[in-house]
Amino acid sequence: MSNKLQPVRGTHDVLPDEFEKFSAIINIARELGALYGFREMATPIFEATEVFSRSMGETSDVVSKEMFTFETRGGESVTLRPEFTAGMARAFISNGMQQHLPLKLFSTGPLFRYERPQKGRQRQFHQVNYEWLGDDSWQADVEIITLAGHLLYYLSGGKGCTLHINTLGDKESREKYRAALVSYLAPFADKLSEDSKRRLNENPLRILDSKDKGDREILINAPVMTDYLSASAKARFNKICSVLQSDGALLFQEIKIDPALVRGLDYYTDTVFEFVANTGELGAQNTVLAGGRYDGLIEQMGGKSTPAIGFAAGVERLLLLMPNKDISIKDLKIGVFPLFEDDMKLAATNYIAALATLLRVRLKSIKDELKTKREFSAEVIWQGKLSKRLERASKSGFTHAIIIGDDEVNSGKFLLKDMASGTQSSIDRDKLLENDNVKKIFGI
Repeated sequence: MSNKLQPVRGTHDVLPDEFEKFSAIINIARELGALYGFREMATPIFEATEVFSRSMGETSDVVSKEMFTFETRGGESVTLRPEFTAGMARAFISNGMQQHLPLKLFSTGPLFRYERPQKGRQRQFHQVNYEWLGDDSWQADVEIITLAGHLLYYLSGGKGCTLHINTLGDKESREKYRAALVSYLAPFADKLSEDSKRRLNENPLRILDSKDKGDREILINAPVMTDYLSASAKARFNKICSVLQSDGALLFQEIKIDPALVRGLDYYTDTVFEFVANTGELGAQNTVLAGGRYDGLIEQMGGKSTPAIGFAAGVERLLLLMPNKDISIKDLKIGVFPLFEDDMKLAATNYIAALATLLRVRLKSIKDELKTKREFSAEVIWQGKLSKRLERASKSGFTHAIIIGDDEVNSGKFLLKDMASGTQSSIDRDKLLENDNVKKIFGI
């Protein structure tokens, strides 16, 4: 075993400073979801392999190249969750949730894909995910895209991102376009990449998503989906774009209709969309959020026909979107600093421990009373020189310091220091018995 243990390639540790922002992003996503009527649920991080291979398509990169699949001791093939939607659809069917439609569901957690690690893209990554089941209206498409834009608008400090949107049309439209695309690509079959050759007969629309340079050149003059839309599919898409361009002006930096946008999984139908960051923080892969409609997925997996639309955003990608933005809620961190020697008297230890307990009881009571998202904490920093302890506490985000020596124990008063301003005051311990006094003392 190596003496220098490191995280497995494609994984990383989320250390406390980063985790504060990481957690704040998830909480904001959760709260915004609730604002739009979404309720949270969770699925296992691994499923039967068939859940993903059947739903996402054998020709998709995720299924063919990127899944972490293994066999259990019982001989079952299982796969670590590479995306949320298929597992959510499975859960919907398994738990008989059809009777509760329509459903708006939020989920979050880790996912796993075996791909080349790069900035903001790891083999273990995290997402926030939204699924809206049971509503096939075009208004639902508008609302969920608005929610996605709202999330990015908030996290980017009002800058927003560019919305790329397309439609894959209804079944009639897709069949006509598929035939036209195959007819166009057939003469170039020998020049296509290996992946695109395989997809030509299985799922030719996926070739539009190819990143191969040769494929991109061949596709320059390819037919576009919008020319093959049925009258009803075209009317639906036009209404969606019209409302988004009118009402989304606040949330979206720009809206672009992108005929080549198909998304990377086979279950998408009708509306598909991506949000792209307009900064250099994310590098060449600057898509931060993506989704679309998947009306046939649940039926394909064995459930009843159920319309659905959703999107997901990678938390690591969202972190890069606002690297200098402080989105955390300002917390209250109180440090108690004894001035006694390490072998302090039992009475002094009891006094300090009791004071810390009293503080924690009051802070928990205030947090519950105010229903605040702020985190309150009270820690005793027992060891080390006072100056060093205070220096470390300041760097660790402590907002207040309570300094206690013999005089404080004997008098029932203690010295309170505001870490930001440096001001000090003397506080009577009995003042901590009432929530209102604690609020005033610590500025809650």
